[in-house]
This record gives sequence, C-alpha cells and structure tokens, in this order.
Amino acid sequence: MSLRWLALVITLPTENSTARMRVWRALKGLGCGALRDGVYVMPWLGATEQALHGQANDVIRAGGSAHVIEIKETDPRQTRSLRALFDRGADYAAVANELRALKTGIRSADPAALARAGARLRRQFEEIAAIDFFPGAAREQVETMLRETERAVLAITSPGEPCAVPGDIRRLEKPDYRRRVWATRKHPWIDRLASAWLIKRFIDPEAKFAWLEKPRQCPRRAIGFDFDGAPFTHVGGRVTFEVLLASFGLEDDRALTRLGMAVHYLDAGGVPVKDADGIAAVLEGARQRAGSDDELLGEAQRIFDHLYAAYQGESAE
Repeated sequence: MSLRWLALVITLPTENSTARMRVWRALKGLGCGALRDGVYVMPWLGATEQALHGQANDVIRAGGSAHVIEIKETDPRQTRSLRALFDRGADYAAVANELRALKTGIRSADPAALARAGARLRRQFEEIAAIDFFPGAAREQVETMLRETERAVLAITSPGEPCAVPGDIRRLEKPDYRRRVWATRKHPWIDRLASAWLIKRFIDPEAKFAWLEKPRQCPRRAIGFDFDGAPFTHVGGRVTFEVLLASFGLEDDRALTRLGMAVHYLDAGGVPVKDADGIAAVLEGARQRAGSDDELLGEAQRIFDHLYAAYQGESAE
C-alpha cells in the first residue's frame, strides 16, 4: 500500500526575517522534510494535514503565500527518496553517544548533574521520537539504552528506588489487608507519601507504617510498598500509587485517578500535570518543617485530603 504525502509550498517576503525564522522553527518542530527551499513535505499521518494548514495560515498572515497539496507516489524510487527525508538515525546516534558518555562516567559524576543530564536526554529522545514517522531499529536501540542508563542513574541518585517490573496487576480484597503494618523506605517522598495516604484512607484505616533504612530490613509480617521485591511497587508504566489503585478497585474514582496522574508525573515523569509543581512545593514545605517521617506523613495526609476534596468537587460539576 502506497503512502500519502502532503507538501507545503510557501513564499515569504524577504524583508520579514522574523516571520521566516518563526515558520522555519515551526516546520522543523513538526518534523517536516525539505524538498527544496520553500517546499516542505510530510507523510499524511494523523494530524499532519491540520498542522500544515496551520502553518500555511501563519505564512499568509505574515504577507506570504502558501498552498497545501497532495503528492502521489509514482515509483518505488520516489518512495525511498521521500522516506529518506525522515531518517532520524543521526539524531538517535547523537543521543546514543551522550548516553554512552554519561554511563561511562556515572560513578564519579555529581548526582544532581546526573539527574539533570538524564532528564535532558529523556526529553531529547522524546522530541525525536515524536517526529519519527517511520520508527525502526535505531529508535528501539536508543530507547533500550535510555532505560538502562536511567536505571543506573536512579541507583545513584535515589538508592532503593524501585524499578518497574512487567506483569499484570491482580485484583485484591481490602478486608485481607486490614490492621496491618505497611513498610517502605525512610525519608518518603511523592509516591510513598501518596501511597501511604491512599492505604490509610481507602484500604486499611488502621494501618501502621514502618520506615526502613534498607528494604531487606522489612519485617516478615509487614506489607512492603515502593521498593524492589515489595508486594506493591512499580509495574509496567505505573507507579506504586497507581498499582494500589488498580489492585484494590479504586480506578473508578475520578478524583483518585486525577491525583494519580500528578503522582506519576512527579515520581516518574511523563505527561505534564498543571497542579504538579504546586503539589510538590507544598509537600516540600511540609518536609522542611517535619521532625520525623511520621510527622511528614501526618502533614502529607492533610494535603492529600484537601487535594482529593478539591478534585471531587470538580468531578461533580
């Protein structure tokens, strides 16, 4: 089956350098291929037609002319030529080189600098992947390298932070998990604090919490969460809070799932959530004032109570 292609043919006034630069940056961000100066092409996939018409309108508003036209393939050679415009191999190779350099010097690097470099490379990879219309082995290889490097960085910047495990999430009954001791790593932060709140409010109202120096110190009868090997930890693309939601049938609660999106973003990145920075700032203030992990959890429970109430109110509107 042949592909469908769209071309944007534009002219802009030579004296309007600001508009020319704006349009060029926008077309580059969309991942357009350049056939020649003023002629840009994209595969007809998803929202590409709308995106090109949007750029055409911008060109016209700047005093230029613009046309979006369809290109029909005539032979396999033309197909190969067009697809070659979208080869992201060199972009992936640049990320791969940086990942190798980062991993080589990981033991001697500053943890904060490691975290920043890892986050930057993740963003860089996702920007390339977003305009990789014909993904192949290069993308898969670099994505694997990125995950491995992120795990190595996490082991240094956040010792004990769990790595996601594959598998299905089994549905559990709340009565089987009542009046228990729940154990996690000391100095809790976003995912652990939110998970402890969820346990106390929705799963085990009489729960007690143990804060572990090391996960292997988990008491035999305690229920561990948010560390490798714990009954409740990261599974696939879900953080511990989301795993608890799924395990105990709480995903139908829109306020909880909305809170889960913020917890996921703050703990593991991903889709930005507008409330996330505010939640993190308030919790950081609570952490600065708390004298112990129990005190911090007490403050966090009040914060999450308020957030949950607010989200419930919005869901009811």
